[in-house]
Amino acid sequence: MSSDKRARNMVFAGLCLALCLVLPFLTGQIQWIAQRISPMHIPVFLAGFLCGPWWALGVGLIAPIIRSMLFGMPPMMPTAVAMAFELATYGLISGLLAGVLPKTNGSVYGALIGAMLVGRIVWGFVMWGLLGLTGGEFTFAAFLAGAFTNAVPAIVFHIVLIPLIVFALRKAKLLYYQ
Repeated sequence: MSSDKRARNMVFAGLCLALCLVLPFLTGQIQWIAQRISPMHIPVFLAGFLCGPWWALGVGLIAPIIRSMLFGMPPMMPTAVAMAFELATYGLISGLLAGVLPKTNGSVYGALIGAMLVGRIVWGFVMWGLLGLTGGEFTFAAFLAGAFTNAVPAIVFHIVLIPLIVFALRKAKLLYYQ
């Protein structure tokens, strides 16, 4: 990889990380909205398309931890730690799928939905492990509620918003894989 491309990816990854830290402030005062649009997820998905899988994995992994340390939200255990694995998976899978799928509008949806599914499964396993270590319980019903039922508004929002942004970035020739 050329140093120009490496620098470009680093800048986009930094921008996505900054957005992960700032976007929740736009919805943080209204917790109901924040829970329904998951603002930290948006820049991580975009990082997969902008910077590729490895930079996006890094953004997703550190964003919830840094945000928890700086602002106390999300709470470190178990939320920020589980989110770190979930968001890292989102970035990795969206970036990998964007690279291997055909460069069509439909493949953007495929990469996004594939990343959402795998990331939510990873989140479930991490929550199960973390709560098991602390003597808590994480049932299959809690997994379904947290990963899917309660997340439907965010899932729909992301499926509408992120492809529109990716299409604009593709038109501007800013995507990692053109």
